[in-house]
This record gives sequence, structure tokens and C-alpha cells, in this order.
Amino acid sequence: MATALVTGATAGIGASYAKLLAKEGFDLVLVARDLHRLKAVAKELVNSYKIKVETLQADLTKPQQLAKVEKRVSSRIKPIEVLINNAGFGIKYSFIDTELNKEQELLDVLVTAPMRLSHAVLPQMIKRNSGVIVNVSSVASWIAGGTYSAAKSYVTVFSEFLNTELKSTNVKVSALCPGFTRTEFHQRGKMRMSGLPNFMWLSSDQVVAKSWKYAKAGKAICIPGWQYLILITIARIAPRPIVRKVGITVRRKQR
Repeated sequence: MATALVTGATAGIGASYAKLLAKEGFDLVLVARDLHRLKAVAKELVNSYKIKVETLQADLTKPQQLAKVEKRVSSRIKPIEVLINNAGFGIKYSFIDTELNKEQELLDVLVTAPMRLSHAVLPQMIKRNSGVIVNVSSVASWIAGGTYSAAKSYVTVFSEFLNTELKSTNVKVSALCPGFTRTEFHQRGKMRMSGLPNFMWLSSDQVVAKSWKYAKAGKAICIPGWQYLILITIARIAPRPIVRKVGITVRRKQR
């Protein structure tokens, strides 16, 4: 039975991806910082879907703990067929006001971890000529909405590059670029979201279902939700000064 590894697997998009992959019969390796929640999610998935689940407690801001996950994804024993790089968080404050260590942690989790885990898993995927990597990015990667947007821009472009680089193989790489999704993300970042209309919110299960469909089809980018397809189309063609102004406005409203 094939094995999938999901980072940030205890809530939101990561938990929805774990559930979807379990339904499809994948054994799982779940990665997160909170061991208690990891074990609870693992137990639920084992009981519901009769699969095997490994738990790997790791804080991806710590190089030694990230190295543990790299070692697992590169293992030849129960190799990883699907890698979901989902772990992430946001910072509501401006770059000028944020502590430098928080900005470094943002880069460690959003940029360094997906890059290193992809680099670790790809040699065996290429050797087998099969595998899927989904990097969870954001519609924020098209706007100038702080260092979170900058980090997600890396993730989107990185995924596009790998998708193109691997076109001659059966290894598929896709960036999932959701808009506002009902997860713990904004609560954990203490962001104010009360003014956002209901139609702008997506469910994590719907987001993941579309992402998996796109990833298996070999599509480089998945943007769930008609509202976000419209917004991204506008962002792509609008003058950059306008896009930058909108990005700053969105950021300020979240503080």
C-alpha cells in the first residue's frame, strides 16, 4: 500500500488532506508539532479507514527536527508516494514591527521546509517514475501582502518550475493556492476577519478535493473558488501599483 506524508496534519487543509488520502487507501505519515493532537488524529483515521498511520512530531523551524522529516521522506523503506507540504502560519504585523526571529521562522516553515522536503523525496519518485507533491501556497502569492505573500510567491513559482521540469516523467507537482479558508490559520495568527463576507470563505474539504483532482491531472496550479479565480485574473492583468495598494490594504484590515 502506498504511503503519503502530510505536514501540518492536525487541522485545516492538512487534516482534510489526511482524511482524503486515507479514504483513498493511503497509509499516512502525519507531521505536526503537537504530539497529543497528532495521536488523536492518527487514532481517528486508523479507526475510520483501517489504514496504518505513523506520527512524526516535528517543529519545522528547527533544523534538526526538519532533518528528521527529510530522513523519513527519503527512506527506501515504505517510500513516500505523496508529499503534502502544508505546514504554515501567518504574521499579522508589518515587517518593520515584527521580531526578526518570527520572520525567520516564517521563511523556515513556508519556504525552506517545502524546498528541502521536495529535494529529499524527488530522487526516489523520479527513480520509480511515480509520485505527487502538493505545495500549499495561497492567492496571496499574487499580491504584495507582506512577507507571507513573498514566501508564498516562492512556493507558487517553485511548484510551477518543478511541474515543468518533470513534464517528461510521471511525477506530478502542483501548487494549491486557496483564498480565505475556514481553518485555525487566522485565529492562530490573531487576525481580524469579521468583516469578510461569507461568500469569500471556502471549506478545507472542498479546497482539498479540487487540489487533489488537479494534482493527479498534472496541473501546476489549483485556485479553488470562482471568486478567487476572478480576483487572480484581475491581479494578473492589473497595473502593479494597484495590486500593491490592494495588498497593503488587505494586510492593514487584518491587524
